Amino acid sequence: MVEELWPGVSPAWSSFVRVPSTAAVDRPGTVHKWHVLDNGPDLAAAGVEPEGTLLCVHGNPTWSYLWRSMLAAGATAQKPWRVVAVDQLDMGFSQRTGTFRRLEDRITDLGNLTDALGISGQVVTAGHDWGGVISLGWALRHRRQLAGVVLTNTAVHPAGFSLPPALKLALHPAVHPWGTRSTDAFIRVTHALAQPALSADVKNAFALPYRSAARREGVANFVADIPADETHPSWRTLNTVADGIRRLNVPSLVLWGPKDPVFSDRYLRDLLERLPASSVHRFEGAGHLLHEDVDIASPVFSWLRTAVEAPADTSLRRSEPFRPMLAELDERADDTSAAVVDMAPLGAAGTDAQPRTLSWAELAERVNALAAGLAAAGVRPGTRVNLLVPPGIELTSLIYACLRLNAVIVVADAGLGTKGLGRAIKGAGPAFLIGIDRALIGARALGWPGTRISVTELAPARKRLLGVKHSVAELIAGGSTAEVPWFPAEPDADAAVLFTSGSTGPAKGVVYTHRQLAAMRDAIKDTYNLRAGTSLVAGFAPFALLGPALGATSVTPDMDVTSPRTLTASALADAAVAVNATTVFASPAALTNVTATSGELDAAQRTALGQVDLLLSAGAPIGEQLLAMVQDLVPNASLHTPYGMTEALPVTDISLAGIRAAGSGNGVCVGTPVSRAEVAIAEVFPDGSVGSDPLTTANRTGEILVRAPHVKDRYDRLWITERHSSSITGWHRTGDVGHLDGDGRLWVEGRLGHILTTAEGVRTPVAAEQAAESVDGVGRVAVVGVGPAGAQVPVAVLETSPPVRRAGTAAADLSAKVRSQVLELCGIDLAAVLVLPAMPTDIRHNSKIDRTALAGWASQLLAGGPVPKLGKQSKHGKGGPAVPASADADGSSAGTAGGSGSLPVFEEASR
Repeated sequence: MVEELWPGVSPAWSSFVRVPSTAAVDRPGTVHKWHVLDNGPDLAAAGVEPEGTLLCVHGNPTWSYLWRSMLAAGATAQKPWRVVAVDQLDMGFSQRTGTFRRLEDRITDLGNLTDALGISGQVVTAGHDWGGVISLGWALRHRRQLAGVVLTNTAVHPAGFSLPPALKLALHPAVHPWGTRSTDAFIRVTHALAQPALSADVKNAFALPYRSAARREGVANFVADIPADETHPSWRTLNTVADGIRRLNVPSLVLWGPKDPVFSDRYLRDLLERLPASSVHRFEGAGHLLHEDVDIASPVFSWLRTAVEAPADTSLRRSEPFRPMLAELDERADDTSAAVVDMAPLGAAGTDAQPRTLSWAELAERVNALAAGLAAAGVRPGTRVNLLVPPGIELTSLIYACLRLNAVIVVADAGLGTKGLGRAIKGAGPAFLIGIDRALIGARALGWPGTRISVTELAPARKRLLGVKHSVAELIAGGSTAEVPWFPAEPDADAAVLFTSGSTGPAKGVVYTHRQLAAMRDAIKDTYNLRAGTSLVAGFAPFALLGPALGATSVTPDMDVTSPRTLTASALADAAVAVNATTVFASPAALTNVTATSGELDAAQRTALGQVDLLLSAGAPIGEQLLAMVQDLVPNASLHTPYGMTEALPVTDISLAGIRAAGSGNGVCVGTPVSRAEVAIAEVFPDGSVGSDPLTTANRTGEILVRAPHVKDRYDRLWITERHSSSITGWHRTGDVGHLDGDGRLWVEGRLGHILTTAEGVRTPVAAEQAAESVDGVGRVAVVGVGPAGAQVPVAVLETSPPVRRAGTAAADLSAKVRSQVLELCGIDLAAVLVLPAMPTDIRHNSKIDRTALAGWASQLLAGGPVPKLGKQSKHGKGGPAVPASADADGSSAGTAGGSGSLPVFEEASR
């Protein structure tokens, strides 16, 4: 009967317990009948001693059924746990007491139950919805037993927060009795929050205890007991819990569904402010009924193994040498030579705008004034500050001012689009948001968090309209006469949350500490011999921001930074003239347009480019042909193309001479590890699985592993993704596949998610793509797998020159040439050759092809019928060979493949 009505629940778990009550609402001697789901009998039958007890508390209007996956997993975990999921009194199948039970009573009730059950040993609480507050109340009263805390979509609802709109509606006198007691409306609305929709049998199981108005009395009372303000009877108890959890010194795990209309991300931010050491994972796309939307049992028991059963020793700190990012700027605070130059300053109108220059002394003064102004506005060490500002003097000054305060900079790319950018900002949860006008409009319209600060001065009416509290000019004016706050950099404290480009799945925040940022600076400095006095042109934004830390004079060229291909040869040369540049950083997309517009250069511009002695092409691997054309523009420069990702920049490096020496091979040769970096391979087996041993054996294809002082600290609020990323101890799993050759050079063969599992074994796509690109008239190519895993067939999707007007199958002669070339050079027999006008690519690099979208599109096309729509595509044309990029199983990418896209920035253009 239980199995039929409660799918997923073992009959052995269900039991009733008679519990003496000590709650103030009950008379002395009162005994209540509780219903619990308890996997203890399973463990006893197997003769297993549990590691501890997981005490699971539901909210309103669910019941213990919510925790059924935890009960099943607890008995089969590597180290089994007893899982006790309770039905709170007046809820589920527990007794209807006929009394109005307040928060204080419910915390006492839970303690009465655990006493009656005789629960001893270590206990980890787990709470959802208002069960989270109750479980935390129990935790505070049972500190000796408490071993950890798990929370899912809950809140302690502190003073200063208004109730969520859904709960305000449920509490309205005209709605409350009808919606929560007389009808099952509140229950049905809650069930409708599942993503995707609950099956009929699961929905019926959740509704089963609440079939009549009499059985819904507890549902109504639970809603009425939500403390809306300080006059509410439960306000004091709630505040006691909210304040008390700040002193909990046990591990905590927070799992969150961001699409929750009740407990939005602001409640997550509040919880993390109170429990800052929490492991956190936000499941994009999941909502209030997180347990029904995603698998939470696996991460919970994985977390228990590492955090509770065998906690890591956190007492050891890295012994890497540490020189703060601000050291060079501080040492040159009296230097009147140029530090930063904007060829197109923020706010300047027209093409005749004059470049703006700050000396080292002026930059130091500006940074200090900004730091003092930000401190007066409330920025403190650890405060997250979101910077939605294009590259240039403003962004550079703000970043270094935040570093001065030990605040945490949060930077995300406008190329993520409105939805992606909003998701990134809400996920990071900044306390302050500093932006250009367009960013402030988005923040106001979409409810992005953070006290708003405008980069430019706004009229009073517009300032009020956008909810802006301060401007950068106001902060500088106020800070210029104030004492500069001085917080020595804590090497292992968070310094930055840098978002990936979103080209390989939903953008992820990558957390760097001060030590790791400094190590990134040092890796670049040592690899390329960049020293104080270097002058560089930053056509790729990350390097402009590293300039002051390197002691280098940096200039941002006149270009639309949202579209790298808008960098012209003249703009690059003018920037070089402005600082007598010796170094140039640019992306492949930018260099493509530079070579295409090189005919516009005059003699003086060519002379300036002739003085460049180092050019780095960062963002994606770049082909020899394009590099050779660039060499003609900078004839005296050594040309290099580093490989890296947001999680580690750079990893390896190769020069044009090195590319020529390596010759052709399976993939793109990206050279040897940079200073203090190590690379290894985790072998990919024929079934597509990945080994766990780091190998340096030559010509063994597998997932690329990286180890270096400048590898990220962790993914922000993506604990599950981080666990996978660092699952091979001491290494970062990049998600790229490749091999090392006999000379220790790394070859990138694609993305792990885009390997082809054919009947003949695993195939990687890049070599086949390069072979196809060598055919006349073929632009960029993506080779994707079509069909079921283990029996996929390879299909090539091409851009052509000139572009085709319509997507479909390639002309017979082109198809034959491509198939013949790929078969001859790679031994891969293509099942089909398809064409389309333009590849779908990311915006930041204009080169990383969305192969997941292409694979689905190709599958539909080859199934027959009309040509399917591919969706939004890039219009930027052909670039160099692109390394594939893919999403991890949890929907977020493991890394940004094939380029040093380290520091995403907000860029001023509408997308």
